[in-house]
Amino acid sequence: MIRAALLALAVTGGADAAPCRQALALGLDVSGSVDAREYRLQISGLTAALGNDAVRAALLSSPNAPVSLMVYEWSGPSDQAVIAPWKVIDGAEALDGFVEGLSHTTRRAASPGTALGEAMTLGAGYLQEQATCWKRTLDISGDGTSNLGPRPRDVKETVAAQGITVNALVIGSDNPASGDQRQAEVGALSSYFRAEVIAGPDAFVETAIGFADYEAAMTRKLLREIEILAVSDLSLD
Repeated sequence: MIRAALLALAVTGGADAAPCRQALALGLDVSGSVDAREYRLQISGLTAALGNDAVRAALLSSPNAPVSLMVYEWSGPSDQAVIAPWKVIDGAEALDGFVEGLSHTTRRAASPGTALGEAMTLGAGYLQEQATCWKRTLDISGDGTSNLGPRPRDVKETVAAQGITVNALVIGSDNPASGDQRQAEVGALSSYFRAEVIAGPDAFVETAIGFADYEAAMTRKLLREIEILAVSDLSLD
């Protein structure tokens, strides 16, 4: 799809070019299973991942066709909030401002439910606001299975049909006393997200063994899903 858009850009000389190469919406789980410490690790992990040198290089690699980012929180069926609205990352200043604003996020009261299907529908709605981007990606983080609202399996094909790829970051148990059991737990949860949540071309699941591993997992995930394109100014006589 992106290569086709690049071909169209070359043919038209850029007159009808899309304003961005990728729109990336990140949905963070703030349901009752996420305590205050884990919430902070999630926010600080995301800001650190966005500030990672390799991630910065990927985000800033094509200033003529930038990435657009936004972040929202989700829990119960009617309990979501945007914590960082859409921002075009067209330079270092824009990225730094986005990260700085995100770093000052404080936890709000949230319902205890886990409404993954609703979170996916909401994220798809946000991505529809970026309909002209060449690629649209929904990045869902979660530490449990859905227990309220529409089932993710009933939502994901509808989302994929809109041209949206849904990826997941699965967060396993943060209790070191569980030892090797954490690997089994995150494996089972990853299988659930793989079967029920992810959708679209090249969709994948990344895993974090506890919230302390969230930064490293998010860094890997962002590097995998951000498209790096060589886009140059084109002029046709």
